[in-house]
Amino acid sequence: MPSWFEGPLAAFDTETTGIDVEQDRIVSAALVVQRGAGSLPEVRRWLVSPGIPVPEAASAIHGLTDAHLQRHGRWPAPVVDEVARALAEQAARGTPVVVMNAPFDLTLLDRELKRHRNASLSTYVSLRSLTVLDPRVLDKHLDRYRKGRRTLTDLCAHYGVELTGAHDAAADATAALEVVRAVGRRFTSRLSTMTPAELHDRQTVWYAAQARGLQAWFALNGSQEVCDPAWPMRPELPAAA
Repeated sequence: MPSWFEGPLAAFDTETTGIDVEQDRIVSAALVVQRGAGSLPEVRRWLVSPGIPVPEAASAIHGLTDAHLQRHGRWPAPVVDEVARALAEQAARGTPVVVMNAPFDLTLLDRELKRHRNASLSTYVSLRSLTVLDPRVLDKHLDRYRKGRRTLTDLCAHYGVELTGAHDAAADATAALEVVRAVGRRFTSRLSTMTPAELHDRQTVWYAAQARGLQAWFALNGSQEVCDPAWPMRPELPAAA
């Protein structure tokens, strides 16, 4: 029987107006589904008119401008509903979903659902049934002493995965999926005995440890930045008094 990293996988990615999961908005999203290693991926794309201005700095990264999104994007409410239902469908099929830096994309989707649908991601799918594989968490745990950055571009270069059209949601999702397959092959002896569900649970522990280590490094260097240890989604901030 082939290992899980040779079998069906899906991948999810977003492009956004910025990096604040509480305030920024989704401008594009993609879900890529591959029924097995080497098979032709099925790609579903969404383009969103976010309802707020898209900063020039964000447009410079993903190439999506206000004018383009207003002309070609859809209103966020039906899009985030469709995205959440698509993820729920993968969970129902038992297909693991690859999400690079999962706490960013899944938290942002959750906040968009609350903003536009008065619902949460858990309304659609339990995070216990949605099996998430985060290539950055996996790589950082399995090859923890390797120096250098671990962006998607860096991971693709390290694992020999082609990334064409970086910062396009579908391209990034496809590349992240292939990185997870490459990680599985490189660390077969450590990963093949675990199911994706077991690996999901391990990543919650690994990510928390990684966040604590980064928090300690920030403190040592005088930074006030806070590292949230929650994975694969950050808890909602308490309401302001």
